[in-house]
Amino acid sequence: MKASTKARNLIQQFEGLRLQSYLCPARRWTIGYGHTGPDVTPAMTITAARAASLFDADLAPIEDRLNAWLTADGLTLTQGQFDALCSFTFNLGLSALRGSTLWRKIIANPADPSIPAEFARWVYATQGGKKIKLPGLVNRRQAEAKLWQS
Repeated sequence: MKASTKARNLIQQFEGLRLQSYLCPARRWTIGYGHTGPDVTPAMTITAARAASLFDADLAPIEDRLNAWLTADGLTLTQGQFDALCSFTFNLGLSALRGSTLWRKIIANPADPSIPAEFARWVYATQGGKKIKLPGLVNRRQAEAKLWQS
């Protein structure tokens, strides 16, 4: 399964397109559609085409790993559920998903009606040593919960 166009657009909307590197709220150098890593440096500039290429390269291993986990656990998700997990994982990372109550509930029963509420628990970032609720994350998690239910 691959992230749908709807999911890709949602991720890009929430990540935003930045052609110059910047420090994200988590204090990591970021560029394009939320691309981070050792290849992102201060004062870096890229083209929109490069941002799209980085986005594809960042999303592909998420799709691959989710598919592998789902296959290993014998689970089938709807496209909306898969899309919600792609967005969530693009933002927070594979290890955050794998260690979460959200994932444990999915493994136990993807139809569990409490799953959408689990997205709302992931709306905080650490800034200055304090957990702060970020409105952008609140909106993103609401959109992901809605996708999960679609």
